Amino acid sequence: MADILIGTCGWTDPNLLRSDWYPPGTGTPEKRLRHYATRFPLVEADSPYYALPSSRTTTHWAERTPPGFRFDVKAFSLLTGHPTRPAALPPDLRAHPRNEALRTEVWTRYAEALTPLLHSGRLGTLLFQYPASLHPGPEAETFIRTARERAEGWPFAVEFRDPAWWHPANAPRTTSFLKDLNATAVATDTPDPRHPVPVTTPHLTIVRFHGRSPHWRTGTKEDRFRHTYTERELEEWLPHIHTSAAAAAETHLLFNNCCGDAAPRAAEMMRDLLSRRGIPHQRTAPEGRPTGP
Repeated sequence: MADILIGTCGWTDPNLLRSDWYPPGTGTPEKRLRHYATRFPLVEADSPYYALPSSRTTTHWAERTPPGFRFDVKAFSLLTGHPTRPAALPPDLRAHPRNEALRTEVWTRYAEALTPLLHSGRLGTLLFQYPASLHPGPEAETFIRTARERAEGWPFAVEFRDPAWWHPANAPRTTSFLKDLNATAVATDTPDPRHPVPVTTPHLTIVRFHGRSPHWRTGTKEDRFRHTYTERELEEWLPHIHTSAAAAAETHLLFNNCCGDAAPRAAEMMRDLLSRRGIPHQRTAPEGRPTGP
């Protein structure tokens, strides 16, 4: 049975900070991360999607968390084909044409910034979340394969926002493609039809819980992700989690629903459900476990 690690997608969301989830005395970034790491063994770092991180920042992340703690880090938006504001790029790259040469340079800087997490054993995986506009087909596969080749030697996970990738007609090809890349397939909980997502790497499985808002495809970011999970909704996932955990060394369950403290509360609910069902999981960082490629 895999180590099952539960956490949230981010730890500094403004709505979370305005809730009462963080106790008094945790008003600085350092204290918040240290506190978070006493509650969960895993977190998704989503800020690198919006701007390239610095190695100074990731060094702090490593220093403020215990051995065995995991960071799943989202890829910068340009690397996954999302619209990217010029201001999000380093100043010397803002006038550069949006092409593969630019993505290669951005990848180099992104990878350099994440090296402290890799070397400290705290990197769970890189998360390449592809937009809904990336539809299944040879052109999309070439785009993803190029990204994977840049990231050779790094743990690499793929989430598709277009559910067509996992439609029964496409699922066998998608599965074979990701296995060939040694890329972890990310399962998601959304209002979209949920198709089974297979285990594509022996080291990791991931489920990201985005919520079931009726505004999933429309509205503001908060509208799309606003959802309070019920026990019944999370119980639906227990058979999949049990099966996936038997096929990979580590399973990550990440909650991306908002707002306020909805994500950590849902993560705590999932942890309690697993405990009641007798499914082993990590309540704190699994100290001493190796990670990385």
